[in-house]
Amino acid sequence: MDSSNDEALDIIITNVVATFRTRCHLNLRTIALEGTNVIYKPEVGKVLMKLRKPMITASIWSSGKIICTGATSEDEAKLGARRLARCLQKLGFKVRFSAFKVVNVLAVCSMPFAVNLINFTKNNRPIASYEPELHPAATYRIKNLKATIQVFSTGSLTVTGPNVQNVATAVEQVYPLLFECQKPLAKT
Repeated sequence: MDSSNDEALDIIITNVVATFRTRCHLNLRTIALEGTNVIYKPEVGKVLMKLRKPMITASIWSSGKIICTGATSEDEAKLGARRLARCLQKLGFKVRFSAFKVVNVLAVCSMPFAVNLINFTKNNRPIASYEPELHPAATYRIKNLKATIQVFSTGSLTVTGPNVQNVATAVEQVYPLLFECQKPLAKT
């Protein structure tokens, strides 16, 4: 970060996606009839179950694979997944919580300046792309971190990555590149 600008950037995690396995077969019809806060989708072969605390939506398949979305931290995702496993145990299934993994983290961040997307894309050509006819943001992919950053002209960023550390590192890496391409302040 630039020494003249000691402003800290707030990276707000908006969604954490995690998966786990129950190590047993799940009867979706039983979950739909006896469970609470469930939506049965037989045409897709899954049940959606919602928890209120933490606010999580889970997609449950009969194979025992479960995907949890909606958490705002990795710890919250794990707590929600364990709570979900406990709910299924109470419905009579022999659930054993295993193979928990955070697979995706979505975060947003705002730069304290606007960005000239055309200059940003020209300066970072192989890894940055900007198609204004298709999407209003420039896409910047960092392969070694497996992170993707959507950069908007207002200075807003949307970052996706495999975990919270990679998301934070991606923002740190892209900040100096964005700082070079900031738009001059409008004169009043």
